[in-house]
Amino acid sequence: MSTKTTDTLLLDHGDMRLVTSDTDETLAANSSPNRNQIIQLEPDHPGFGDAEYRARRNSIAHIALGYKPGTSIPHALYTEREHELWRTICETIGPAHRRHACAEYLDCIAKLDLPIKRIPQLGNVSSRVQMLSGFRLEPVAGLVQPRVFLESLANGVFLCTQYIRHHSTPLYTPEPDVVHELLGHAVTLASRRFAELNRLVGAVVKRRQSLEELERLARVYWFTIEFGVVRENNQIKAYGTGLLSSAGELERMDSAELRPLDLEAAAQQEYDPTRFQPALYCANSFEEMYQKLTHYLLRLS
Repeated sequence: MSTKTTDTLLLDHGDMRLVTSDTDETLAANSSPNRNQIIQLEPDHPGFGDAEYRARRNSIAHIALGYKPGTSIPHALYTEREHELWRTICETIGPAHRRHACAEYLDCIAKLDLPIKRIPQLGNVSSRVQMLSGFRLEPVAGLVQPRVFLESLANGVFLCTQYIRHHSTPLYTPEPDVVHELLGHAVTLASRRFAELNRLVGAVVKRRQSLEELERLARVYWFTIEFGVVRENNQIKAYGTGLLSSAGELERMDSAELRPLDLEAAAQQEYDPTRFQPALYCANSFEEMYQKLTHYLLRLS
């Protein structure tokens, strides 16, 4: 994937914030990493050949490029087609959540009460999340350097994209979009326990300098916060935000190889963010996951 450090919006951009391979040179070259490093999309991205879609993404990304942290987030002017896509996703993913989401998530989505007819504005969601757990959401235009993204968690800030996936693939996206950010991360961050785990991840990153250590932590984050599952009432339930924001992958997760939750093994496991995950790490309960991940992160910090 081609990368270019710039403050200027390019024709295409994507947020592959947890993919830390091939970033050594980029990170080393930046003495003051920014929140909006931009990369070009791969030609096989669903929206790559759609000039209108890329223009819409760029328009929404401009909100983040001009945003000052801590200020009010300007509204994104979504189109009716984008709202319709959000409705389609919500109508599909709602039943999938009821079948496959863990109890902690279902409790949080009830508390957050996101609208299903129109895409929620990031500022409104951030206010509700902050009221529930102390975390807040802030916009970014695209690729966030892994250290910048992860360290922001220590300060109770989650950096969010605001554009929505391409309409040709409503149930899957190869990168974070507003569906993933809100139906995935924002909902879980309304949980005080999830918020605490994210803060601990950020705290660990702030104390670590090695790129190898950062990659290990990114893999643990991927296989827990992004794609973790637990057993509840003898069923496999998702708590990972990557699963919870994809109805297609939720329905397919039973076919994945289930591995016991071994965080040292997860730290060594490579992953492909553009494909359904072939293997998932499963805890025997949400409490077991919470305790294991908490102890792991505290030991590192």
